[in-house]
Parts: sequence; structure tokens; C-alpha cells
Amino acid sequence: MSQHERPTGIFSDIHAEEGQVRATLLHDPTVEGLDMAIYMDGSGSMSEEYEYKKDYQFDKKGGLWRWLTGKHVQVLPNQVEPQVHWMLEYLATKDRNGLLRVAYWACGNGGEIEVVGELKGIDVKTYKFPGPERMGEKTLLQPAIQDYITYLETQVAEGAKQGCAVFITDGVLSDADAVKSYSRQIAAQITSGALPRTNFVLVGVGDEVDEEQLEDICHQEYPGIGHLWCHRIAEEITEVAQLVAVLVDETMTVAAGGTVYDDEGKVIKVYEARLPAVLEFAVPEGCQSFTLEVSGQRYTQIIPDEHHGDDEH
Repeated sequence: MSQHERPTGIFSDIHAEEGQVRATLLHDPTVEGLDMAIYMDGSGSMSEEYEYKKDYQFDKKGGLWRWLTGKHVQVLPNQVEPQVHWMLEYLATKDRNGLLRVAYWACGNGGEIEVVGELKGIDVKTYKFPGPERMGEKTLLQPAIQDYITYLETQVAEGAKQGCAVFITDGVLSDADAVKSYSRQIAAQITSGALPRTNFVLVGVGDEVDEEQLEDICHQEYPGIGHLWCHRIAEEITEVAQLVAVLVDETMTVAAGGTVYDDEGKVIKVYEARLPAVLEFAVPEGCQSFTLEVSGQRYTQIIPDEHHGDDEH
């Protein structure tokens, strides 16, 4: 990419193809004040995913003694750990202070939360995720949402201006009606200004997930807000991190709204309710730049010429 085509200002990535532009905003935590959290399913059905596998290999050099003393055993990461490491590393770049609240949910009686802590996105390889101390008997999501809202309320006093919590589950929710009821309550609090703008990301893993149930929760719209929830289904636990990254980028609220202009000052896109992290819009033929107006500020970006050197413009 040549110098004039590189992203500038608030943009981290620009892609243009056949008149369609995809612009990714560079998240500035000092401006946005986003506070993120990851909640991992702690129900009993997840026990296998949290299990650390042992690789038994006979050590010819050490002989029988090394084999008997267990020095030949290599403990492999469980299936969840690499995914959480990846998410922590990625999502910390979106968070206002680079610290993410991490917890197990659906523990114990199904409604208990076991908080791991506020973890940094750096040195993620040092974190272990063996699962909760008490695997859950059922899957209650409402207490986990409430835990995050309580946490977010404390963070508002420290500069949080919006929230986003990621919930990962591998089964059927035991309290879908309570989740919908509580979501309505949260939406009302956001509308009244009692809570900052908040989004929830719900990722189901495996074929035991009731996708209709997740869709019922996520398709609910609330006056003045739209959707609170978004969801996806991952076939395997190894797909979770990538899905979460996509969903967060798609649903992130960067500002209350914004307007995109072409290089002649004509409006080509209006975001009324919210400004997503990834902007997609069409530009007229020959347009060489666009301008994004947010909260009275204007940011102009040169559009990369995909055909530079091949065609004349």
C-alpha cells in the first residue's frame, strides 16, 4: 500500500473494491471508554473442554525410572485455554485500560459466578483456565449478566462510557425468559441514562446449543436502542475466538452516530442510531476520498486505488 493510501486519523484499515469501501475504525480507549468482559460457561457439560490432556511418552534416555517418576508426561493445554488467550489478547486492544473482567458462569447450582479477575491482554500465555471449582448443574445466564452490569456500574465512576460482555455456552439456557426480562430492564436503564450503552455477545458451541433460543433473545429490539444482543454458533470450541472478534467488531458502538461524505461534500451514508466499528458504504465512480463526521469533528481519508498501475482513472 502506498503512503497516500494508508489509514490515517481514526482509521486502522481501509479496503476498496468496485466502488465499495470497508473502513475499520481505530478504537481509542481514552475516548470511547469501553469496558469489556469474558464469561466462560462453567456448567458440567463443559468439563471435557477444560480437561488437560496428558501425553505419555517413554523416555529412552531416562529409562524405566524416568517413566515411573512421571517425567515423561507432557501436559497439553485444554481446549478452552488457547481460545481465551486469543480473545484476551485481541479484546484488550478495544478495552479502555487493557484489562478484561474474566469469569466462569453457570457454576455450582447453575447461577453462581466464579470471577477469575481483571486480566491484562499481554503475557496471556501465563494464564491458566482449568475451569471453575464447582461445575454447574444447569445453565443460568441472567446471574452472569447481572454480575457484569454490577461490575460496569462500578467502572462508570472510573471512566467507562460503554460496555460489552461476551458469554460463551455449549448448552441450552435454563432461564431464557429471565434473560429477556432482564434485557428489557437493562435497555430501559440505558435509555434513561442510568447505564452507558452496552452490548452483549453470545456464542454457542457445539450441536447441543438451541439456536432458536439464542435467536429469540438476540432478535429482540428495544425502543431507542435497537438490538442489545448478537450471537453466532461455533461447531467446535476452536472456532470461538475468531467468531467473538468478528461479532465485537460488527456490534461495537464507537459513537452515537455519524455521517459519511464523498470528496465533493455529498452525503453518501448516514449512521443514525450508532456508529459501528466497521463502516461499509458505496462511493461514486472516481471518488478519491471520503470524510466521516462524528460529534462535530471531521476525518478525511484517501481511498486506496485497488487498480493502481493497471487502469487509468
